Amino acid sequence: MDLPRAKAILETALLCAVEPLGVKSLQLLFDDALEAEVINNLLDDLRRDWADSGMELVQTANGWRFQSRADMQMFLERLNPEKPPRYSRAVMETLAIIAYKQPVTRGEIEAIRGVTVASTVIRSLEERGWIDVVGHRETPGRPALFGTTAQFLADLSLPSLKALPPLGDGESPASALERQNVIPFETGLEPHAES
Repeated sequence: MDLPRAKAILETALLCAVEPLGVKSLQLLFDDALEAEVINNLLDDLRRDWADSGMELVQTANGWRFQSRADMQMFLERLNPEKPPRYSRAVMETLAIIAYKQPVTRGEIEAIRGVTVASTVIRSLEERGWIDVVGHRETPGRPALFGTTAQFLADLSLPSLKALPPLGDGESPASALERQNVIPFETGLEPHAES
């Protein structure tokens, strides 16, 4: 198959896909006749082709997808003025600690935050699909170890945890995510009483 045609097929598949598509899935479009390296090169070409557009091709932990650029979001919100989910400061801080310090126990989160972590905070992050129990610490009581999920990376358009913004000197994980506008929800909320 000629490469311009293969590129058009990849572009169409990604524009029509509901979920991100990995390279192995994209190879199925060509009955595995194209090597992964060729597909990756075509994806890089597509990313460059769309560089001056309102859409961008991004690689997330779950694969490749097209999405609107951040500077287009305010215009798109006019079409669908739904309010995004609102999370408390406690939820954001807990998520940031888990993202930067994982795997981490609830006790370690509480030590960093300096307050008790409410069960509702952990539950809301688990229900969102952003954190999960990734194991248990080999200490008395075998406390659960929390880590972020592939869904967390995909929702925040991060290819891996290495793409998290670096922490500045003395900066909290939550501040780093706020500074880089990584978390796609309002952060100026008052903490809940049970934070």
